[in-house]
Amino acid sequence: MAFPNLSEVVTTTLRSRTGELADNMSRNNAGLIRMNKRGTIKTFSGGRTIIQELNYANNQTFQWYGGYQTLNVAPSQTFSSAEFPIRQAAVAISISGLEEIQNSGEEAIIDLLESRVMNGEDTFMNGLSNGFYGDGTISNSIGGLQLLISTSPTTGTIGGINRAVYPFWQNQKWSAASNGSTTLAPSTIQSQMDSLYFTLVRGRDYADLILFDNTLYRYFMQSMQALQRVMSESEFASLGFRALKYIDSDVVLDGGFQGFSADPLPFETTGSANSIGGVPATTGFFLNTKYIHWRPSSRRNMVPLDPDRFSINQDAMIRLLGWAGNATLSNSFLQGVLVA
Repeated sequence: MAFPNLSEVVTTTLRSRTGELADNMSRNNAGLIRMNKRGTIKTFSGGRTIIQELNYANNQTFQWYGGYQTLNVAPSQTFSSAEFPIRQAAVAISISGLEEIQNSGEEAIIDLLESRVMNGEDTFMNGLSNGFYGDGTISNSIGGLQLLISTSPTTGTIGGINRAVYPFWQNQKWSAASNGSTTLAPSTIQSQMDSLYFTLVRGRDYADLILFDNTLYRYFMQSMQALQRVMSESEFASLGFRALKYIDSDVVLDGGFQGFSADPLPFETTGSANSIGGVPATTGFFLNTKYIHWRPSSRRNMVPLDPDRFSINQDAMIRLLGWAGNATLSNSFLQGVLVA
């Protein structure tokens, strides 16, 4: 077997560096930061699909009564479940025989590997963030916010449930042009946010996180500048995100590059809605993160995959970092999207 000693060095280096990769991912994305705080990042251990339980209806046995009046004790169907497919992702870390010779000594090899693993980690986080905001149309990708909180909420099947048939599974959408008869601008952004936000309040449930693209965040910031309500104490601000406050909700800039990059991931194309992870242009997601879930596999949460891959016709060794899981939803009608 080629590289017997190098294999051990590679494995040790990868495991020591990737031990914190899953945590770094959750701190790299504003949505995942809040989901982690609310406990909706949960691993699953196995199964054909990822099952997400739904609390979608009131218990129909509630009633007012007096004296000896008969009470309704009939079973009430209040729970169901959605099924989401398990998606997989990987990135390869490789080293050739020549590079092993050129970087003689264990420390030199570790330095070379660490630089490649750091690059692999960054690429992994960029790819998963891309999926988190994507629409699920990329082959084998997870279904992200553009799928779960759709601009066409009355169509499509999410988690095996047809939105055209079950209204409880439809998210809220507010279009400034169609619903508000206006255009989005600093002078109108707050009134349009109000119109969507109040449809997402149910008792103590409300949209606790608003993710804006570059344009909408700029409009909102300009509308707030006279009040100087910059939320410097925010958990997001302390982690380096740009954040403001709207009622009790955090408003975070997560627009990213806003489209195609000069160094795209292999599946990205010019003008694609899935290009470079971030909120799509002129879009805002109003999230109740209590009901949005990040479900990685407990055995494939950004870890080195065994065994080592040795090329049969090259002097090289490859180690794969792997992830499996999906983004899921347990309540749709308390989620919203704002568009122009």
